[in-house]
Amino acid sequence: MAYRNLARSSGRFLGPTAPRKRFLAGNDSSLEAKPLRTAATNSHPLTDVSANKYLLEYENDVKGRFDQIVPFLKKISELQHNHNFVDQAQQLSRQELGIELPSHILDKAWVRPLDMRALFAACVFQSHKQTSDYFFDSDPLNGAEGSKQAKDFDLFLAECGFHLLDVTPCSDGRLAHSIAYALRIPFSAVRRRSHAGALFDIGNTVNRWIKTEHRRYREGLPNGVNQPTKYLKVVIYHFSSKDPSHQGCAAHGSDDSAAASAGLQRLLDFRESVENSFCCGASVDLLLIGLDTDTDAIRVHVPSADSQISLDSWVCALSIYFDTKDLQPNQVMQTITKMVYENAPAKPDPGMVNFVTRLISNNISQIDYVREHHGGAYSDAGHAEHFIGVGIGFKEVHLRNLTYFSHLDTVEEGAPDLDVGIKIFKGLNVSRDLPIPIVIRFDYSGRVPGARERAIDDCIRVNSAITSRYLDLVEDGFLHTLSTIRDRDKQASAEVVGSSLDPVSSEVH
Repeated sequence: MAYRNLARSSGRFLGPTAPRKRFLAGNDSSLEAKPLRTAATNSHPLTDVSANKYLLEYENDVKGRFDQIVPFLKKISELQHNHNFVDQAQQLSRQELGIELPSHILDKAWVRPLDMRALFAACVFQSHKQTSDYFFDSDPLNGAEGSKQAKDFDLFLAECGFHLLDVTPCSDGRLAHSIAYALRIPFSAVRRRSHAGALFDIGNTVNRWIKTEHRRYREGLPNGVNQPTKYLKVVIYHFSSKDPSHQGCAAHGSDDSAAASAGLQRLLDFRESVENSFCCGASVDLLLIGLDTDTDAIRVHVPSADSQISLDSWVCALSIYFDTKDLQPNQVMQTITKMVYENAPAKPDPGMVNFVTRLISNNISQIDYVREHHGGAYSDAGHAEHFIGVGIGFKEVHLRNLTYFSHLDTVEEGAPDLDVGIKIFKGLNVSRDLPIPIVIRFDYSGRVPGARERAIDDCIRVNSAITSRYLDLVEDGFLHTLSTIRDRDKQASAEVVGSSLDPVSSEVH
């Protein structure tokens, strides 16, 4: 897919432009409820209109599939007493969703009411698998490792003085698209780990920093230790401009100040932990970003050269959007750079200024994306996720309100995140008599002997812990799980290794 170079002089990372045909199997008419809209002619001068059109098509294709599940199941429900019900159901499923329904569930329709909750979960799980397959097979966002876009961004990152970008957004599904959409960064160029309230685990992050620095010493990757670059740790908290008292971060009681303050403290604690263990100047830099979940506009708390960050000062991309809409692209970039310098608590590092300037210029395209295709603010101001993602992985999820993340190794340590997700889905699904679909994922390194087997064991362990913790939901058919693993060393999609919908056992095999 081609990439435009409209603003190369500005150093902006630009998104994909050339449209692809829809990738999901099934009848295209199932997606007619969400037609593509053309970009308005009054877009901001920095907006990549073609990229926005393509990203909208990708969003509509993926989310349109999930949105069709309930209407499809209503049709199935009407057919369940027909003579050739199983054949009719499978034919309709292939036609509208491009999937096969579990035959052992359909076969029981003549002796008992059709288990619509199980069928709902099956449709969600298979739709997720289709999305995962296409993502890794075709790289629809053009951000895979080794792609030109990823390489170009890595070079830019090094020019800014950073050898690795580690980002923690909140696990709220309204931030799942923060990398590929809101910030327009190639997904493979970022180490992303989502946590409720963006409160990442400091110990685990220190260990990842150690592995990164060790690789620099041993292999010279991503660059050699003789190069004075830093590990950049970023926290993305969120807030709501439409309903700040109710649609902010649930982990912080919809208190924007508390969310920002907690994110900053976690960043400072991480840096202190590294410096206490490995002496001062241990190649760590920090950045705090706020994301408005209604407009996708970011506000960046620009750090000083010594990583001082003020909670009371930031650069607002939305303000810049309106203030510069009538300027030329080079004038816009100059304005952004000026604002970045002026809003730092002390003199900022030039490399950080370049990095923040790019993030804001990229975000302007996303602001127009929401303005042109979602009426200026998303209609789903609150949660509207389709499934909970539990474990370690989900590199393929880059769409807003598709997935609630619960990044964890054990249910015990990740209980706060998971409990928030269950509470959200009780309102989204259980209140409508629908189940909570949970996709368990553990990525592993195929280069390590026994890693695949250990990943399967992790799925079994987490699946068992989820069943025990939410036994009442499981017994009433209100919670179903799909266990998946993926070799992170390959450009391959997730492998299904078990499901609560399996005909014989709910245990992973």
